[in-house]
Amino acid sequence: MLHFRTQGFNGCAVKYSPFFDNRLAVAASANYGLVGNGRLFILELTPQGIVPAKHFTTQDSLYDLAWSEINEHQVLTASGDGSIKLFDTSLNDFPVQSWKEHNREVFSVHWNLVAKDRFSSSSWDGTVRVWSPHRPHSLLTLPTHSCTYAASFSPHSPDLLACVTSDSYLRLYDLRTPASASNHLTLQIPIHAGGSPAAAAAAPQPAPGAPPPLMAGGSVAPAEALTMDWNKYRPSTLATAGVDRTIRTFDIRAPHQGPQAVMLGHDYAVRKVAWSPHLSNVLLSASYDMTCRAWTDQSPAGVVGDVDMMRGGPGPNMGVELGRMGQHTEFVTGVDWCLFGSEGWCASVGWDESLYVWDVRAVMGG
Repeated sequence: MLHFRTQGFNGCAVKYSPFFDNRLAVAASANYGLVGNGRLFILELTPQGIVPAKHFTTQDSLYDLAWSEINEHQVLTASGDGSIKLFDTSLNDFPVQSWKEHNREVFSVHWNLVAKDRFSSSSWDGTVRVWSPHRPHSLLTLPTHSCTYAASFSPHSPDLLACVTSDSYLRLYDLRTPASASNHLTLQIPIHAGGSPAAAAAAPQPAPGAPPPLMAGGSVAPAEALTMDWNKYRPSTLATAGVDRTIRTFDIRAPHQGPQAVMLGHDYAVRKVAWSPHLSNVLLSASYDMTCRAWTDQSPAGVVGDVDMMRGGPGPNMGVELGRMGQHTEFVTGVDWCLFGSEGWCASVGWDESLYVWDVRAVMGG
């Protein structure tokens, strides 16, 4: 396990470079992202450990980042002042491009893996925007009318974009559809399918580690959804997680059937989920309970393409925790898998000013 300290800055997100197997970037903020500067760290893995190659300091907090898919030196950042900046690691000090249309904090950025001349951003201002690095203004604005914590394009289609919001919905946009009144919105899945608002408000607050409170009909009270990720092998499968500490997977072909799989175990909110780039049924999570955990959704391993998870009968499958990493001493805010080398290596960052690079296989069954 390798360690690097982001001194003076609390980690918010980490991403491996899609071009270099030894390079990663960390977006971090002073004072836990509440007030003060942000810093983008460019780090390299060497035989001597993790070595800082470069850093860029920004005027406001940084909450997320995404490597460019068309230029191996460029990194996008999401900032607390509503701006998105593009930095070039071959240059010093300043971004090569900046966009500012969001009215509130930008909480996620994601580069399209198929149409590589596009990227998305989501913001607390209740919008998702689609951009081109070659244009000074956004190409498209998709209103969600709710604080939007995460949005990303499908790795299987250039035109499908999903997001999760504070109102507990998973939304799917298809940019091939006419804009019309729906603004390309094709699907809204209630993640928790809670009861009436009055019943939700009256539900008791659970103790840390206790299961979410049950509502009428066995559903649970809505809670803010903080993160989502597309499965890399099953085009219709997404995972979501958030404040209720529960990870769920959904099949967008069957939005009314509820979650395919449910993974319980975290003691506090789940801040980040990431499907494995190597295995179709494994994902990683990062949580405010200071752990990273590996899970399986109990679907068949090694399957490429969508599977029918409903064959086992009604109700979701219960996912299984495969192992956990507990080195962090504060909220864990970001986790990412390495695309290269032997499968299983990943990186995690947290509010303890720490980046860890570790092998998931080493914690399996721990």
